[in-house]
Amino acid sequence: MDELSEIQNYTEEYARQFIDYLPNLVGAIVLLALGWWAIKIFIGYLRKVLNKKGHDPALKDFFLTLANWGLIILLLVTVIGQLGIKTTSFVALLGAAGLAIGLALQGSLANFAGGVLIILLKPFKIGDWIEVQGISGSVKEISMFYTKLNTFGNQLAIIPNGELSNDNIVNYSGEGIRRDAITIGISYDSNIKQAKDTLVGLLEEQEGILKDPAPAVVVTELADSAVNLSVRFWAKNEDFWDIHFHIIEEAKMRLEAAGISIPFPQRDVHFFNHSKETGEEVNG
Repeated sequence: MDELSEIQNYTEEYARQFIDYLPNLVGAIVLLALGWWAIKIFIGYLRKVLNKKGHDPALKDFFLTLANWGLIILLLVTVIGQLGIKTTSFVALLGAAGLAIGLALQGSLANFAGGVLIILLKPFKIGDWIEVQGISGSVKEISMFYTKLNTFGNQLAIIPNGELSNDNIVNYSGEGIRRDAITIGISYDSNIKQAKDTLVGLLEEQEGILKDPAPAVVVTELADSAVNLSVRFWAKNEDFWDIHFHIIEEAKMRLEAAGISIPFPQRDVHFFNHSKETGEEVNG
């Protein structure tokens, strides 16, 4: 009987504590549901605002992710406080866990910091053609930890932001226009002025080549087998490669039509009769 009465007392005590605690529990569940719904509404509204203002996609995703996780952590801390748990100890626990995770994931944190720098400083944006760490490609995505490039052969290159933010970056799309310098060799017997006039006329005919700065053809080298001419022009990024390949092909045909030859590498080889020279020396 004593054991039964003791069990009954424990049961009644736990039931009383549960009933007393039930409003806190219900309030925490309601708060979690409403808070989660409010966060989704707010993030959706923030996304629309950023889209209307035309912010950089990488910067927009960064702020949305940061705002989303910040609000979720704040909501969890509030819900825990509603349950009656002291949030100070919980925050201290989060801080200790964050420190331990930070020490274990130093490389990932370096990539995260690099991603923040890239997004804020904007050395390049999505769609730019860049060269970094020996890899050239179009920027497909800038995430918090990695940057993805589409190479010329349509391979996907994934570069950690920590290394990317500390390396030399060549942004071919950053200025909007680019200058080309195509080297074309002509034979030493050809008329340099005629060759230059032919190439300048070709450049002036192309609609995509900018008039200012003006295109030019200059002699850059008296090489072993040819006189090298540099065909220089400026064009917009979107027109650059089409004009580049067209000029190479058309230049050869125009020069050949003008009677100007484009020589291939060649050497003059002289043979000496050493045995004859040695015999003459002996007879003497």
